[in-house]
Amino acid sequence: MKVKEEISKQMNALGKEGKAFVFLIDFDGNNAELFSAKENDKLLWQTPEHSNFSPVEEKVQLTKWEMNPISFENYKKGFRLVQNHIHNGDTYLLNFTQPTNISTNLNLNQIFNSCSARYKILLKDKFVCFSPEKFVRINDGQIASFPMKGTMDASIENSEELILTDSKELAEHNTIVDLIRNDLSLVATNVEVEKFRYLERIKTNNRDLWQVSSKITGTLPNNYCENIGDIIFTMLPAGSICGAPKKKTVEIIKAAENYDRGYYTGVFGYFDGRNLDSCVLIRYIENQNGQLVYKSGGGITFMSDAKKEYEELLKKVYLPIE
Repeated sequence: MKVKEEISKQMNALGKEGKAFVFLIDFDGNNAELFSAKENDKLLWQTPEHSNFSPVEEKVQLTKWEMNPISFENYKKGFRLVQNHIHNGDTYLLNFTQPTNISTNLNLNQIFNSCSARYKILLKDKFVCFSPEKFVRINDGQIASFPMKGTMDASIENSEELILTDSKELAEHNTIVDLIRNDLSLVATNVEVEKFRYLERIKTNNRDLWQVSSKITGTLPNNYCENIGDIIFTMLPAGSICGAPKKKTVEIIKAAENYDRGYYTGVFGYFDGRNLDSCVLIRYIENQNGQLVYKSGGGITFMSDAKKEYEELLKKVYLPIE
């Protein structure tokens, strides 16, 4: 049986019994893991309301932060391939990402303990993630998704107005909201955009950033708990980190990126037996045989400029340390 089917089946069974659990699912849906909610030998995690660890009071200071990203020339090769597919009508929004080697005085554990974020995940010796992006939340049968599209340096004069009036950012956000609304309609009724394009400020070790999100809601069937795995997998991969239309866009992503995303842009979630909170695994650092690799990217449309998109990819290589 495939990983997706097996894990989904296990999640459904636990949901039917009202048992709490935690899950990780990678971008491709080929790797997934379930954990008990209290287990902390392999996975440490924190959501806005829950966690499975005690915070460390003494934090190691960040004294070294060096980046060795892909060159702009190499970035443009993937960017041009994406643009060719866009102009051919194969995709109209694609989240193009690339890895950046980083060097820092902090290890994964120290990064996890030092960072402040809405969601924090540490798969020991494998990766650390400090995500600002909610995926879906379920509260007493009401499901909500919070697609995040749009990033700007908050130090730029009039940055709040600029990002909300930028035509490229607006088109990109409209596309993702429409995609997520359709995704929610596969599992819920009464789907509506409850809040459109609101700003959140994120503090980092380099600069403050504005991020733009929306809130889309719907109503699940009464027996949603016993189908919790099916609900999550039906909505994967998350629309904000692939693009539209999903299936063809994912095919193009694999050809253009030429590297394995792994758990990056997958999802993490905590189910308490009735309610669920989850996030998209972005702002993500992976340990590759001792080399730390930061994976980041952004949405590409027909209006995208290669240099600006490259700069956005680099802006997202940061630690949320105040």
